[in-house]
Amino acid sequence: MSAPTEPRTAPGPRTPPGPRTAAEPPPPRPPLKALEPLRETGRLFALGARVLRLMGKRPYHLREFVEQFWFIASVTILPAMLVTIPFGAVIALQVGSLLQQFGAQSFTGGASVLVIIQQASPLIVSLLISGVAGSAICADLGARTIREELQAMEIMGVSPVHRLVVPRVLAVTAVGVLLNGLVSVVGTAGGYFFNVIMQDGTPGAHVASFSALAQLPDLVISEIKALIFGFIAGVVAAHRGLNPRGGPKGVGDAVNQSVVFTFLILFFVNMVLTALYLRLVPAKGL
Repeated sequence: MSAPTEPRTAPGPRTPPGPRTAAEPPPPRPPLKALEPLRETGRLFALGARVLRLMGKRPYHLREFVEQFWFIASVTILPAMLVTIPFGAVIALQVGSLLQQFGAQSFTGGASVLVIIQQASPLIVSLLISGVAGSAICADLGARTIREELQAMEIMGVSPVHRLVVPRVLAVTAVGVLLNGLVSVVGTAGGYFFNVIMQDGTPGAHVASFSALAQLPDLVISEIKALIFGFIAGVVAAHRGLNPRGGPKGVGDAVNQSVVFTFLILFFVNMVLTALYLRLVPAKGL
């Protein structure tokens, strides 16, 4: 015979929860969406500072740097030259037409070359670096992030920033500086050709005006701009690649965001550097 079962009692009314005691922590507040751009800006500056700090830390990942340098240089050299030739032609033709109205045709060469070296060359480099190299870096790091490779590296005690981000940022910066020199040479040669051939300019007057207006700090500020632009483009691309949202679609969105953000930041930084240069370095007298 089976054992008698106890009768089930009906559940009583539930007592309402008592007041929260002082020892219990308050529930976390949801983050304000209005402050999210400030948080992203802070994370971006933190990553840039961390990259600068880890640049001198051993071990140096030289092989990763060389591979990234070669890849970035191979995909940016030819587009940079193809963009610079028509860009330099437009500047030479426009400046030459403007100076011709004032009767100062002899200064066309120097004016066009100054515009190319100080403004056009760093901006062309920044656009190519952020659009070509930055998007590739962001896509690579984003794909590694969603596959949880970076988390596996952290578990093994390897810093993803030191191992992956630092060599890429250094490669982008080095390519930006060298590419700026190439773009300056190609743009100057294109401006000379279009001024002398298309506008019937005098070769001697072109070279003389360039030596009369240009000075060494013009080239120095151009290289400084390229150096800063390359570093910013690498850090922004790495930041968006390390923080994708929404799986593979989030990686594509992060690539687009990195390119747009880099353009905005670089144009603003170029304005600041140009204003400081014109304020601190006096123009060369005729």
